[in-house]
Amino acid sequence: MSVLAVLLFLLCTASASLAQTPAPASLRLASAPDDDVTPILYAQRAGLFRAAGLDVEVTALANGAAVAAAVAGGSVDVGKSSTMSLISAHARGLPLTIVAPSGFYESKARSNGILVPKDSPIRTARDLNDKVISVPALNDFFTVATKAWLDKNGGSSASVHFIEAPATMVATALDNGRITAGTLANPLLTAALATGKYRSLGSIVDGLGEGFVYSAWFATSDYVAKNRAVLERFLAVLRTAAIYANRHHAETVDLLAKFSGADPATIVSMPRVTYATALSPGQIQPLVDAAAKYKAIPARFDAQEMISPFALR
Repeated sequence: MSVLAVLLFLLCTASASLAQTPAPASLRLASAPDDDVTPILYAQRAGLFRAAGLDVEVTALANGAAVAAAVAGGSVDVGKSSTMSLISAHARGLPLTIVAPSGFYESKARSNGILVPKDSPIRTARDLNDKVISVPALNDFFTVATKAWLDKNGGSSASVHFIEAPATMVATALDNGRITAGTLANPLLTAALATGKYRSLGSIVDGLGEGFVYSAWFATSDYVAKNRAVLERFLAVLRTAAIYANRHHAETVDLLAKFSGADPATIVSMPRVTYATALSPGQIQPLVDAAAKYKAIPARFDAQEMISPFALR
């Protein structure tokens, strides 16, 4: 066989092989710029999604409510939100299903807090009775957690006045006296404390205990039904990336800084999130129970109802 014939044969073989290789499946993700998105950012940079046949796009949105709206509207396939928001959606009959865990809460992380001005007379949970406290959204995860923290530490959640304030506006609201205290999570919590103008009364999420999944990736039930194979690949990559990210915080600082806009120095100095590598209904049920107790939802339900079966493997 001549050299030209060999080349033509190899070219045809390569072309046939390429034609048989399916294009990567497109997957549009969205998340608020929180630390628990880090495994996704790492997986994207390391090429793990591409290796799994996924073409992933990640968009930063202001908060979980914006993410949920994007998922419901179809401009995003899979979003990340607080588990409490998803519990509330399920209780209202919205067809949203958890497909993967995200942040796993451990008290030692100190990733959240309730801030007051440094010179404030407020020292304990009891001192907050009848005062105004800000949360990102009424009846959200921070609302329920703060109520539980107040009651657990000698305060009275029933006496407190809660108002909504975006995390970026908490410091300003404290400065002008619009609120007595404000809830924050990292990296904004660490950034606020670093100014020396504020102090934290404690980790409010401790009011709910520990060892639970506080944020999760979700999609509409219709999308899950039509794209199970894609989501199973997404979950497998996410677990691998979460294991890496839990062990390599220093290597992911630049990723989170770029996505969140936070100063890398702030990220280096703050306690990092524990990224969940598995999921069980028992890691969500305490939040369902607390939501029912504090009337964020009408009644308790079984957490397994809101989790896609393949996400439990």
